[in-house]
Amino acid sequence: MIRVLPILLVVLYGLAMYRFSAWRTAKELDARSTVLADPKLKDMSDRLAKALDLPRIKVHIYEIDPVNGLAAPDGRIFITRGFYNKFRVGEVSAEELASVIAHELGHVALGHSRRRMIDFSGQNALRTALAMVLGRFIPFAGVWIANMLTTLLAARLSRGDEYEADAYAAALLTKAGIGVAPQISLFKKLEALTQSNAGAAPAWLLSHPKTDERIAALQKLQKRWQTTN
Repeated sequence: MIRVLPILLVVLYGLAMYRFSAWRTAKELDARSTVLADPKLKDMSDRLAKALDLPRIKVHIYEIDPVNGLAAPDGRIFITRGFYNKFRVGEVSAEELASVIAHELGHVALGHSRRRMIDFSGQNALRTALAMVLGRFIPFAGVWIANMLTTLLAARLSRGDEYEADAYAAALLTKAGIGVAPQISLFKKLEALTQSNAGAAPAWLLSHPKTDERIAALQKLQKRWQTTN
């Protein structure tokens, strides 16, 4: 029982920290966001809403410069001001921005935020257990190894979520008559848009799959659907 107690405390701490993080994120988004109201994007959002049998899809603009989209723990969908500005100057099309919205809808529909809360708590418990065991046999280095292993696990789980959200978005875009092509074209320009150098990092350390792997997965889905139909 004495050995289990620290792990239980870590799990409870992880849950509390996730709840606090979700609350803090919601407060930040409330303070720095507005509802997106752009006539040029309304047709795209209406098509997505119709495909989901919803009256509308509400998208918010998060007033920060980095190019990104996100699904808040409470289910709201956000596009950053930086991303929206890329659309306004013509670097991103309405269809490509719709693919971002569809991807974030995928995170919400597939329950990734709730799953991350469980994963986060489980990873903290695993890190503590590994550190306790490895620390007995490999002093000093045991804690570092435990942290590295749980970091690798978290990255792998995150990549899995991204693949799932990509597949959901591809299906939704296809049903809406927009197709997968804008999703693929956006991926091809995403690293330039975000000024990311993720391609230089080892794949197993990345929280998102590499761009060429995401494109390949989408093309495989597209080919399978075409064969089926």
